[in-house]
Amino acid sequence: MTEKEHKRYKVKMACPQCGCSNLTTLSKEEIQKRFGDLPNVELDCHECMIKYETARADACPEWDAECIMMQEGKGKA
Repeated sequence: MTEKEHKRYKVKMACPQCGCSNLTTLSKEEIQKRFGDLPNVELDCHECMIKYETARADACPEWDAECIMMQEGKGKA
């Protein structure tokens, strides 16, 4: 497997209600399974237990940039 296949992406979350934050690292497959191709992602706060929605580009800017590059044909799948 190549380095690209093992790459992990940082997904940063900040709860709008209590302000706590969380950082999760996920693989390409895990991101696609969990969030799909939706522009917004639904997240759960592990502290106050609310569900909230945020833009995928804000939660995982590195993944979003690579995803856009793939759609424009600048990267390889």
